[in-house]
Amino acid sequence: MATNIPTNTPLQQQIDEFIAEGASWLPTNLLQDLLRPIGQLMNSGAAENALKEGTQAPDFTLLNARGNAVTLSHLLKQGPVIMTFYRGQWCPYCHLALRAYQQALPHMQARGASLVAISPQTPHHSRAMAEKLKLTFALLSDMGNQVARQFGLVFTIDEAVRAAHKQVCANLPAFNGDNSWELPMAGSFLVDQSGTVRLAFVHPDFTRRLDPSVVIARLNELQGEREGPV
Repeated sequence: MATNIPTNTPLQQQIDEFIAEGASWLPTNLLQDLLRPIGQLMNSGAAENALKEGTQAPDFTLLNARGNAVTLSHLLKQGPVIMTFYRGQWCPYCHLALRAYQQALPHMQARGASLVAISPQTPHHSRAMAEKLKLTFALLSDMGNQVARQFGLVFTIDEAVRAAHKQVCANLPAFNGDNSWELPMAGSFLVDQSGTVRLAFVHPDFTRRLDPSVVIARLNELQGEREGPV
């Protein structure tokens, strides 16, 4: 299903419009199965275990879409880092979110920040996604969800939902290179140059994403803190 929604529309509105469109053609039982993890995660309180604002972000090194190593601490030497965790190439909500972040990227870079997007999929699938969406920021492969686990984001898709995923061509072992059926919750973080998390957004509902405008507003605040009173 194409995500041909104007990119100047607020991100959450884009997602809500896409969901409404999907509800008109997806079989009801299939849609219910695909959305089942939302209720499961909300009931479990899993998002409460995620990294919070004010804590130290764990350092990590991951491969980008071209197989080159990217290390968080190296990026932080240049400025703040925005990290957004996404599910994978197969996820239409992720397409909308990454397109919105691409559109906002010049505003983030103008404030000295860099942006990386992290998923458990292989570099091959990250590269295909970057090319399709014309993304110029790094897509990092967190195979085995090792970094997502450190951020408290990992959950497992149950058997019934796995069958639904396969029906919509989202066979996770093929994308992620393992049989764990693990994914990260939707999460975005802004980390300052000291390694401190200055903005944390984690939601058990994968259709809820942090609008890039919120990140830019927080970057403005950080810039003001660095510059001090005029």
